[in-house]
Amino acid sequence: MTTSSSDIVLTNITQIFRGASVRSVGGEFKAVDNVSFTLSADPPGIVSLVGQSGSGKSTIARIILGLQKPTEGSVTYRGKDIYKLSAREYDAYRQEIQPVFQDPYGIFNPFYRVDRVFWTVIKKFKLARNRQQALAKIEESLHAVDLRPEDVLNRYPHQLSGGQRQRVMLARVHLLQPKFIIADEPISMLDAAVRVLFLNILIDFQQKYGMTTLFITHDLSTAYYVGGKILVMSKGEIVERGDIDDVLVHPTHPYTQMLLSSIPIPDPDARWQDKTSLVDIEGAMPIVALPDMEVPR
Repeated sequence: MTTSSSDIVLTNITQIFRGASVRSVGGEFKAVDNVSFTLSADPPGIVSLVGQSGSGKSTIARIILGLQKPTEGSVTYRGKDIYKLSAREYDAYRQEIQPVFQDPYGIFNPFYRVDRVFWTVIKKFKLARNRQQALAKIEESLHAVDLRPEDVLNRYPHQLSGGQRQRVMLARVHLLQPKFIIADEPISMLDAAVRVLFLNILIDFQQKYGMTTLFITHDLSTAYYVGGKILVMSKGEIVERGDIDDVLVHPTHPYTQMLLSSIPIPDPDARWQDKTSLVDIEGAMPIVALPDMEVPR
């Protein structure tokens, strides 16, 4: 597979956590094990990274965002290792690769109005020449995520629903017009109706604005809804990859097959026959008490 300079390329990424907080043999846990893949900006697409909690998905997200330097391997963008960028280059990287996190409640400072999310970005990245132009951009971004400015601006975070708060973060992404979105379990705390709206916005961002999304989830049904490519993770490794239709219709790895068989049939009269558990496939997984890792539940 050929890559362009604007792609994000992960090469042989390994992340090992060590220390007393790691309850495994020798105080060492390999959260990510020799992972390589590419996020392409041209053409833009959606890549779903799927696996159970503790499989290493969020660790990969943090590595791509520059929040967690890998033990081994590299992440390159525009031909440069992101952990060797100059301050100016890293600012440009931050503008072009934007996160959307899981918790719509914890991402806001409760002491400030929601407006601050937008004005901080505009000031940091010099997105407008004056206040009038900045306000027009903010309103345009809110409309892009199906929010009315009068319902959001000048309000505090606690005055908005979880779905509204997540869409505010998507509006912030729209304001920056990045090339990539790293969405780490962004809908797991939203109700079903809002989930569909959120997913439709991600698809819209891809089709209208050319943004590529790494969509991290444990839910195969939502991955199937957004389409595109899929990477299936188990115990820190990518065990299967490809077009989502091909992988879900003809899974080859036992872990992927198990994930598919664990989806209940939407029929109250049909009993769920498959008793296979994640532990049967993966074995007992070590628990790592670190704030930047997913902990199996």
